[in-house]
Amino acid sequence: MLLGSHRRNAPLGRFFMRRHLTLLDRSSIMVSMNRLTTEKRVAVISALVEGCSIRATVRMTGVSKNTVTKLLVDMGKACSDYQDEVLRDLPCRRVQLDEIWSFCYSKSKNVPEEKHGQFGYGDVWTWTAICADTKLVPSWFVGNRDGASAAEFVNDLASRLKHRIQLTTDGHKPYLEAVENAFGSEVDYAMLIKIYGSEPEAEKRYSPAKCVGADKHVVSGHPERKHVSTSYVERQNLTMRMQMRRFTRLTNAFSKKVENHAHAIALHFMHYNFARLHQTLKSTPAMRAGVTDHLWSVEEIVGLLKKTESRAN
Repeated sequence: MLLGSHRRNAPLGRFFMRRHLTLLDRSSIMVSMNRLTTEKRVAVISALVEGCSIRATVRMTGVSKNTVTKLLVDMGKACSDYQDEVLRDLPCRRVQLDEIWSFCYSKSKNVPEEKHGQFGYGDVWTWTAICADTKLVPSWFVGNRDGASAAEFVNDLASRLKHRIQLTTDGHKPYLEAVENAFGSEVDYAMLIKIYGSEPEAEKRYSPAKCVGADKHVVSGHPERKHVSTSYVERQNLTMRMQMRRFTRLTNAFSKKVENHAHAIALHFMHYNFARLHQTLKSTPAMRAGVTDHLWSVEEIVGLLKKTESRAN
């Protein structure tokens, strides 16, 4: 599991270590959480994982905005810790990687001058991996779209896999060094470089240019050309935008704090991996990968927080 920094000027890993919380922060969270019944917690988390905004969740459940936010933060930490522990020695054979754009605080062009260059203000990228067979998301990373973030992300992914894999990425150059350092020669790696045509000026803002072709470039090993694809991970990007309100375009639902952005992503992948039936697989990705033997409920996910609170007491 990636150990991201709690500082604003550094990328965030999958979760924040609990020791970054001050005793005051922890006690205030515990007091607020103790006021919620399990049923209320389940109602709040159910709304969040189905794509509701914080304010919509407040209106639907009657729980205050601050309590909803604190619950999200604690659940994000608990979900990160659990997945870090169990997503190990995974049987994945074909893995696809991609990055999805979002922003925090404001669009980059509107970031105040004193905040320029600080991580968490403006563009934020979420690096994701997906197993093409089980549809499991074994690793993700919230950071910049640069070589340092690529290295952190790919190293974490490599540490979770049991077998040699076939890996596909887009043509983003930081992947080259990151994959070589993490896997060495023990990977069958190819890049899918898409070729885009021009689009009329009126369509540029809201839709990507039309893809007119793709070049399958073998980087190392012997990847099977028929499996050189990024279709599954790009479809996962759509799932993220549909299921997390913070990723919805052209709204004011974007994350104001990058820390909360990372916690929402951790909760999303916990629900996606363990509690949401995949329409094609007819099971959850975690079940198909052998990580769990049953379909999780939202109440069971909330139970992870109860275990965390019990240990804290």
